[in-house]
Amino acid sequence: MTICLLEAAAGCRRPASLTLLLFVIQGEKSLLLVENFAEIASPLEIHSLPYSMFFSLLLILQIQVIENDKASRGGQIYATNIRGQVPPLVTTDCVIQDQGNASPRYIRCTAYCFPSSSDMAKQAQIPLAAIIKPFAAVPPNETPLYVVNHGETGPIRCNRCKAYMCPFMQFIEGGRKYQCGFCNCINDVPPFFFQHLDHIGRRTDHYERPELSLGSYEYVATLDYCRNNKPPNSPAYIFMIDVSYSNIKSGLVKLICNELKTVLDNLPREEQEETSAIRVGFVTYNKVLHFFNVKSNLAQPQMMVVSDVGEVFVPLLDGFLVNFQESRSVVNNLLDQIPEMFADTNESETVFAPVIQAGMEALKAAECAGKLFIFHSSLPTAEAPGKLKNRDDKKLINTDKEKILFQPQTNIYESLARDCVANGCCVNLFLFPNQYVDVASMGLVTMYTGGTLYKYNNFQVHSDGPQFLSDLRKEIGKKTGFDAIMRVRTSTGFRATDFFGAIYMNNTTDVEMAAVDCDKAITVEFKHDDKLNEDSGALIQCAVLYTSISGQRRLRIHNIGLNCSSQLADLYKSCETDALINFFAKSAFKAILSQPLKTIREILVSQTARMLACYRKNCASPSAVSQLILPDAMKVLPVYINCLLKSCVLVGRPEIPTDERAYHRQLVMSMDVADTQLFFYPQLLPIVSIHLNDAFPTAVRCSEERLSEGGVFFLANGLNMFLWLGVSTPPELIQGIFNVPSFAHISTETLLPEVDNPYSKKLRSIMDYIQSNRPYSMKLLIAKQREQAEMLFRQYLVEDKGLYGGASYVDFLCCVHKEICQLLS
Repeated sequence: MTICLLEAAAGCRRPASLTLLLFVIQGEKSLLLVENFAEIASPLEIHSLPYSMFFSLLLILQIQVIENDKASRGGQIYATNIRGQVPPLVTTDCVIQDQGNASPRYIRCTAYCFPSSSDMAKQAQIPLAAIIKPFAAVPPNETPLYVVNHGETGPIRCNRCKAYMCPFMQFIEGGRKYQCGFCNCINDVPPFFFQHLDHIGRRTDHYERPELSLGSYEYVATLDYCRNNKPPNSPAYIFMIDVSYSNIKSGLVKLICNELKTVLDNLPREEQEETSAIRVGFVTYNKVLHFFNVKSNLAQPQMMVVSDVGEVFVPLLDGFLVNFQESRSVVNNLLDQIPEMFADTNESETVFAPVIQAGMEALKAAECAGKLFIFHSSLPTAEAPGKLKNRDDKKLINTDKEKILFQPQTNIYESLARDCVANGCCVNLFLFPNQYVDVASMGLVTMYTGGTLYKYNNFQVHSDGPQFLSDLRKEIGKKTGFDAIMRVRTSTGFRATDFFGAIYMNNTTDVEMAAVDCDKAITVEFKHDDKLNEDSGALIQCAVLYTSISGQRRLRIHNIGLNCSSQLADLYKSCETDALINFFAKSAFKAILSQPLKTIREILVSQTARMLACYRKNCASPSAVSQLILPDAMKVLPVYINCLLKSCVLVGRPEIPTDERAYHRQLVMSMDVADTQLFFYPQLLPIVSIHLNDAFPTAVRCSEERLSEGGVFFLANGLNMFLWLGVSTPPELIQGIFNVPSFAHISTETLLPEVDNPYSKKLRSIMDYIQSNRPYSMKLLIAKQREQAEMLFRQYLVEDKGLYGGASYVDFLCCVHKEICQLLS
């Protein structure tokens, strides 16, 4: 095998960064060319390298792309005033300034220039999608959303398509009328909203009105946007604790009760309010349900038992949902009593569906939306609706029936989810399983209602308690919109066709969510239904109608304008790979319910090859068919697709627990772009010699090649964190981090100690920074080289051959290259 190197001929007029062309010749096999190999190495460095080392240089691209973007756009102001501009990568920190298009924190697109025709879209095979995170958290140095209140008149909307007033509306006839940017309908401007136009046809109050100058803002909704034309009540949180034998014995119930006494002081509230308007209620359960009256004037809480779990009813209304500040002493009394009340229980069987039913009925009776916080640990085997049996059948893996494992085993949970959404009841589920619990069935209501699923396998209070409590605090304090409906409108020529996320859809246009919080993202796919106009572009408006934490009905509006072109090269230049992976992951994980995994994997490889072949054929410089050419904006697409193919959801292996696969599938379905990017390609940081003045370490490729026996490496993927230690790690580093003298003294069972020295502080600051922007608290696992825990760590080295199957990145590139060659020939 040889590697040849050619400089581009002088007459080619390529930019400097494209002059390096690399060829790999393996016997009589194909020739590989990488274009846009952006000055990563000089010709002298590459000449006659071994094959594997050549690929090491090639594969620097993933980290290089991230670092280049940080260097060129990090720490700067990114203004959203240019239609169709591609934002900085999700891995780049910058300050976003809304100047007419929604911030990329709220909306990211797979392409910022749409093909002008459906034929062109079919030819390119690039999915056209937006990942919308309507309640994304905004950092303190960015402006929060303005609230527009037009009083009883309500928001101004187009008469024909019902789009809301936004920067895409064109004012005409001296400001008396406006033309809708979405459907071109001419509308009258309401008298109270009239304003004169300046010399360029812009309203003189343009910059004073958020709905005319900003991409994102809120409207106060009027009564006709409320259920039954009545203003909503403020939401409620109901805490429902499984008090069966295992939860009492493990100390979990005591841990939950102790934490709730503190955490209820931090219920979310409007910024201007001193206390939270959210009311709270408490239920415990095993085979039966126990409701508690915690009315403020009681000396002691009162318990009421509901033993008819077939037809659940709420035994009390007055005193069940209370203001925590007013009922603090009674609630704290109850939380002290619950662990003692059930201390001698022998009951190991539990119900589950009736628990959700009871919580929903309580919210319905109180005429309010809200969240259920359910703490549960085992398969619900007690005689009741929603009873489940163990159906974890490894023989189904890699057969056409494997999809059954991801589907609920009874339709009760689907109809329960539908009722919950209709009543604004969001279900958050904290699972503590020691064995199979059928996540595919139990998690369904959580997913459909916009809730979050947390799972702690073989929970131990000492080692897993901090992670669980951190998740609970974060979940309770989240900025949330309740009883929400989202509608996505588009300008003429294309429309939203598919929706993926923690959502329920009763029809083809309304996305219903019992709640939507700051971590949830909905991925929307678009298809052409006509030709797009290159001058007016492609416009998208996302409107979310919801109830705020104080009980006010509001509309949150996000607008974004994209370019359109009849040139394929423009489409490829405007792609965003991180958003593409979010789309591919969600569409693949949705397809699991109906198609064999083998088919889904083949579709992913084939679509990747078709996208790259189209670029190679129509946009790249003329060259031999056998050359692999990656477009600049898609350099990292193959590595990410390969990571997706190797995810535990798509790799059917009996060693991977079914519940774990169903759990990962559910998490990914509601992730945003930043979370899927880290989840599929973990961050691997070398911590070889930390000094106080060191900047944040630069990530390295996720490959065993990057590890060194004398090094310490930190890895995070959004769910897990690892600290990998080489056998020759310097003693001073070990002493600094673990406060023990040598590698042999490190216990992988203990928690990382807090040591008062620069090494420990720096490592903790890195961990805190990575954790700060993630929805889930990550538990740190310590993996020592050549010890058992290292196997768990190695499955996250995604560029290497997978432990449970799946190609290395090098092999996958060759596979995709082969497919492209077949398509081109």
